[in-house]
Amino acid sequence: MSETTDMTAAGSGTYATSYDDRHDTYDDRDDQHLPPLQYRFDGPDDAPVLVLGPALGATWHMWDRQLPILAGAWRVLRYELPGHGGAPAEPAASVDDLARRLLAVLDDEGIDRFGYAGCGLGAAVGARLALLRPDRVAALALVSAAARYATADTWRQRGVVVRANGLERTAQGTPERWFTGAFLATQPAITDWAVQMVATTDAACYVAACEALAAFDIREALGGITVPTLVVAGADDVETPPADARLLVAGIPDARLAVVPATGHLAPVEEPVAVGDLLARHFESTWDRTLPSAPFAPAPPPVPPRVPAQPAAVPPPPDRYAEGLRIRRELVGDAEVDAAIARAEPFGAGFDAFATRIGWGEVWTRPGLDRRTRSFLSLTALTALGRLGELADHTRAALRNGLTPAEIEETLLHTAVFCGLPAAQAAVEAARPVIQQETAGG
Repeated sequence: MSETTDMTAAGSGTYATSYDDRHDTYDDRDDQHLPPLQYRFDGPDDAPVLVLGPALGATWHMWDRQLPILAGAWRVLRYELPGHGGAPAEPAASVDDLARRLLAVLDDEGIDRFGYAGCGLGAAVGARLALLRPDRVAALALVSAAARYATADTWRQRGVVVRANGLERTAQGTPERWFTGAFLATQPAITDWAVQMVATTDAACYVAACEALAAFDIREALGGITVPTLVVAGADDVETPPADARLLVAGIPDARLAVVPATGHLAPVEEPVAVGDLLARHFESTWDRTLPSAPFAPAPPPVPPRVPAQPAAVPPPPDRYAEGLRIRRELVGDAEVDAAIARAEPFGAGFDAFATRIGWGEVWTRPGLDRRTRSFLSLTALTALGRLGELADHTRAALRNGLTPAEIEETLLHTAVFCGLPAAQAAVEAARPVIQQETAGG
């Protein structure tokens, strides 16, 4: 991209925010109350549908400069992530939640088969669609994608920062994550556009998306993506480096890799023509061979003889230690948990396992109280007992459970009335460095 371009131009197209109240056969959950996705169409009404999915923090305008390349041959559907670009602020709990909302849009529009290209979080949605409904995805393109994005700690940390500070600080740091240094130096208008786009996103929806990416991991499921797949990586992408792309290509049976030189994470913006040409060639070459080869469904298989019903197998008891370790890592962080386990070896390992199984695996998983409430209680009890080392860990857990620094301070202030000022003051001193560390990221 050699010239400065206004990436906020709306362009032409039709808009809608409706969705269909229906039940998808791939999942037995009720879809009737799915919040709608905001979406728009560009291109001929009678052309095959190509869906473009945006990255976290970006709007559908990140694909504006691919439209001249794609909208002639395809009916392009672009959608907004919740709370992005003025879309309704209905946070999505998971990547699958976003995939189901998109399927509801496609059902409402009467679209059965479609191609899909997504970037970042939008690529994660596409990968899940290919796993959930391979019968509907004609071809797939994953741009700046990964089977697992960074680490769960990375995304939970970013969520803590946004809860504590809002999105302004994160927005200011976004261009360095999205673009190469050379692009930043020559495209100040697009850099400003990126900052404003992230800064105006709904913070709660952004945090929910971070949590969704923290839980996203399809490394063991890549072999189940059976549709023709193009994986596009920016050679200088620091968020999803080419190594992540190579892992996808190695695991997906029908996949090929394209690396765009001197390009960062938001490749469709930094190199719009290169990315557009790659997508056009991929979908042109794969679309025909993914269509059904015959107009009629195959004959049903013969009905097997009836076998007497067997008594249902008793499910094994849950692995409370594994569940406790998972929750402990989610809330306290991998580094702290690994350090605690290392300190407990060899003496104390049994006790650490006992505490993980009972405390984290049984008590923290009980449905009677939500995690936020349990964090309030934990901070109060540890303050009263003067357990300052554990209080530091639970301050980190409280932040990751959604408590803000102001709520933690209010909890310790309230505790001072009943447990004494010295105990609460010591708790404040123990919590302060953790809060500073957890909320200092950008």
